[in-house]
Amino acid sequence: MAKTRISTLNLRIHPAVKDAVREAAANEHRSVANMVEVLIRRHCDLTGITIPEQTDLFQRKNNA
Repeated sequence: MAKTRISTLNLRIHPAVKDAVREAAANEHRSVANMVEVLIRRHCDLTGITIPEQTDLFQRKNNA
């Protein structure tokens, strides 16, 4: 199985937005990092931006 690669994203946000993300994460029993990823994925779904899944990336690498 392919090793999952994780990238680090550092960002600066308003403290009130950070508190809101923490609250949203707690409400869904998620970490803040996972909540941010979920929010980004939801936005991409709504705006038609495709995010390749790990299996898609693995298949592309093996077919190359």
